[in-house]
Amino acid sequence: MPISFSDPKDRDEKEPRTRELSRIAGLLRIALAVTLILLAVWLMKDVLAVVFASALMAVVLHGLARMVRRHITFIPYQAAVALVTVIILLAVAGLVWSSGPAIGDQFIRLKQALVQQSGDLKSHLSGSTLGQMVLDHLPTAVGGNDATSGSLGSLGSGLAGSVTGILSSAFGVLGTLAVILIAGLYFALSPAIYIDGFLRLFPTQHRNAARTLLMAAGTTLWAWTAGQALDMLVVGILSGIGLSLIGVPLALALGVVAGLCNFIPYIGAILGAVPAILLGLSMGTKEALFVAILYSVIQFFEGNVLAPLIQRRAVHMPPAVAILSQTVFSTILGIPGLILASPITAALLAMGDKATAPLEDEDQTKRDVGEISETEAHKE
Repeated sequence: MPISFSDPKDRDEKEPRTRELSRIAGLLRIALAVTLILLAVWLMKDVLAVVFASALMAVVLHGLARMVRRHITFIPYQAAVALVTVIILLAVAGLVWSSGPAIGDQFIRLKQALVQQSGDLKSHLSGSTLGQMVLDHLPTAVGGNDATSGSLGSLGSGLAGSVTGILSSAFGVLGTLAVILIAGLYFALSPAIYIDGFLRLFPTQHRNAARTLLMAAGTTLWAWTAGQALDMLVVGILSGIGLSLIGVPLALALGVVAGLCNFIPYIGAILGAVPAILLGLSMGTKEALFVAILYSVIQFFEGNVLAPLIQRRAVHMPPAVAILSQTVFSTILGIPGLILASPITAALLAMGDKATAPLEDEDQTKRDVGEISETEAHKE
């Protein structure tokens, strides 16, 4: 037992101060650590986007390789990854060989048609007072007249600048894609090496918990990616068929655009519909209305039938969380952040769900806010 020669009253007064100072020092250390992490993320945002995209590619190859091994049990894991990679490359090469020229031609014509139609739409809006007001409040990045708009203008300018920078450097795009594909392949070939190397950054007593969280994130990313691929395929096919029936030109290219844009939940649906509606306007107001109805029906089916079936094995992502995550990650990472916001958020939600204890009474909050009554809660 330590011996102290100070007065007991002084010790009683100093001990609470010491505990308070220790608590403040702990909060300052946490704040400093969070600040340094955010600063590192901001400085290395481009690298982190490539790393996460590579990890997502590795998760896809790993999940497909495990499916192959489930049916061909004698094949080694690395051979299964190599087989899956070769099959994907052959499928892409076959698609490019068979349909590449037609799709490329349609995309070139689609670009020309959209440029012409957007110019015609701007000229039409300039002829009316209401249309001129709309143009005056739209940023120049999207064809408006407001060069000094607030956050929307700065966001549009940032996105436009990023797109221009990417498109002006083919080496940058192709080089980045090559790095993502190669790194993802190496991650998938030997995932344990990289996971164990990452776990060594944690103290010994926390490594099992970190491994559990990483496995939960990986499982969720695989389920989310597989489901999203199916979702994109269905939306693309339905959009192409529907546009063909309406008689909209370049239906194949527009279907591909709708399917690819659907990788980004909610916002992607709008991005995919805008080109089709613009082309519909070139044919007439009735056709544009039919296109808008078509996309609304497809998104209603996707949101209320297809997505709930897909999300059974993935983390449920509330719409507000998805939209806010797209805003946050696009601000931090730019266009890559907008594209990768949903898988990043799904992984974070999976780890948070695994790291926290479930609520004892999940219906209590619903009763408190009035979503359900006491009678409805008892029925459930």
